[in-house]
Amino acid sequence: MRHQRIIAPLLPVALSLIIGIIIGKYLILEATITLTALLLLVVCGTCLFRFPKLQTATILLLFAVAGCHLTQYPLPDVPSIQRASERMLEYRQHLLEQLQQDMPSDQYAVVAAMTLGDKSELTPETKQAFYVTGAAHVLALSGLHLGIIYLIVSLMIRGRRLRTTAQIMTLLLLWAFAFLVGLSPSIVRSATMLTIYGLLSLGYRQKMSVNVLAFTAIVMLIVHPHALFEVGFQMSFLAVLAILVFYPFLNGIISERWLMEHQLVRWLWGMTMLSLSAQLGVAPLVAFYFHRFSTYFLLANFIVIPCAYLILTGALLLLLTRLSIVAAGLSAVVQGMSNALTAIATLPYASIEGLYPTLTQTVLIYFFIFLCAYSLIFYYLCSHNRNKNYGKNHIDR
Repeated sequence: MRHQRIIAPLLPVALSLIIGIIIGKYLILEATITLTALLLLVVCGTCLFRFPKLQTATILLLFAVAGCHLTQYPLPDVPSIQRASERMLEYRQHLLEQLQQDMPSDQYAVVAAMTLGDKSELTPETKQAFYVTGAAHVLALSGLHLGIIYLIVSLMIRGRRLRTTAQIMTLLLLWAFAFLVGLSPSIVRSATMLTIYGLLSLGYRQKMSVNVLAFTAIVMLIVHPHALFEVGFQMSFLAVLAILVFYPFLNGIISERWLMEHQLVRWLWGMTMLSLSAQLGVAPLVAFYFHRFSTYFLLANFIVIPCAYLILTGALLLLLTRLSIVAAGLSAVVQGMSNALTAIATLPYASIEGLYPTLTQTVLIYFFIFLCAYSLIFYYLCSHNRNKNYGKNHIDR
């Protein structure tokens, strides 16, 4: 059901942790004070066990204080994880050298960025074309890339008899790739969510939801609280949150039964609503940090998302086979995508520049978006209950 995806008991907990981290960044507290407060909150929560509302308030305060403490005294890095990450980065360098030998330099730069997260070879002109068209998200490894990899690996090793083993192997390969590209916040968020998705799919339970996203944020912020202030972390989570909240409603404007009968329209409509939903989540942040709004982001996404699938698949085949025909096909896809984005970037009013919203204005914009989301959810729940009661009364008659 649509409303089940937006029911999130863990969301207030995540917000409390975020508030605590923000307070901890700008307000210095002694460790003894925060530890004492944590202990008192735990004791109070135990004593107030018979009062659910007070217990909930205590839990929220506990996470707020924990966030404040973790900001000033973060958890130490695990040496074994650091060593594994360093070794995987060395192996990534070997793969980059292999790709560089098999491809022209211009196409190699784009493939290296989209597959292994190395943007050092991208020219300013290439970056500008992606930024102006609103397609820069495919250059930064994120949920789109890990989702494609998850799909490819699942198709390669799926099997009904070994379903659990195949799912575990898929998740291990997913985390190996996350280590390979450097464990950026967006990659860790995507890998964590896909891990939860994969584990829940074994029990045929509700998978992707706001609750899963909130749990992912809690885990990541406890391990690395300063990630909250990174642009990649903010954009990654807000994009996914907007998709989870808005996409089911926007996609449901057209009858699902009719869309099932028209597969091409279904794909085009789904892609459009997905892009619009994500844009609602990141557009204010893009304006705040990069001072622009890309007007042709929908057109760009129709080009770069299918190309991203082809490029990731082609790069994998090229690394495995080293065949010249694969390299030629991969280069053709990259060149075609680059030419299309360059053409879009030269269209009139391709990008609205000079946007400088203040932090307060940006927060107010997101508050307005939150109100719209709340109105949609409230309308849907009321409509759902009204139809349910009508059906029940009709049966009783």
